[in-house]
Amino acid sequence: MIAGLFRRDGARRRAVEGLHAAISLAARRPGLYTRLGVPDTVEGRFEALCLHVILVLRRLNRLPAPAADVAQDLVNAVFIQLDAALRELGVGDMGVGKRMKKLGAAFYGRAAGYDAALDAGDGAALAVVLARNVLGGVGDAAGLAAYVLAADAALATANLDGLLGAGPPFPEPEAFAPAPTGDRI
Repeated sequence: MIAGLFRRDGARRRAVEGLHAAISLAARRPGLYTRLGVPDTVEGRFEALCLHVILVLRRLNRLPAPAADVAQDLVNAVFIQLDAALRELGVGDMGVGKRMKKLGAAFYGRAAGYDAALDAGDGAALAVVLARNVLGGVGDAAGLAAYVLAADAALATANLDGLLGAGPPFPEPEAFAPAPTGDRI
């Protein structure tokens, strides 16, 4: 019986690691940076990761048990990764705790802002929040907002087995790039 519990824990851990890896890959898609304006910086990559994790958490929090446990495991995995990344960037042990608190506050603040706009179905409000958080207040986030709305809609159809198996059904970012403006010669 105890061995069965360890197998389940190991299987769940591997499933969450796979989900985390799939989310990380989605957050690194080149189109987010080249076509939708996400800055290709440490901060921009943090914002893209947070955005994708938040979208998956929205779905997990609407699914029946054990999805809430998976959601908590995912948050834990993400913050363990962020802690390790800070250490790799040379942040000392004394500074890691303070930075992790700031990252946690930023993550949950963004989650609240994105949730409010998505729950209201307000694409304009979502674009404002995304422009402020993800684009750093620079540029038009209409394409990114359209991508996020489409991702949220696609995730709304996913079940827990699908999320843990095939991964989250994120759309291709390039499909939401704004049309070019001006004359081209």
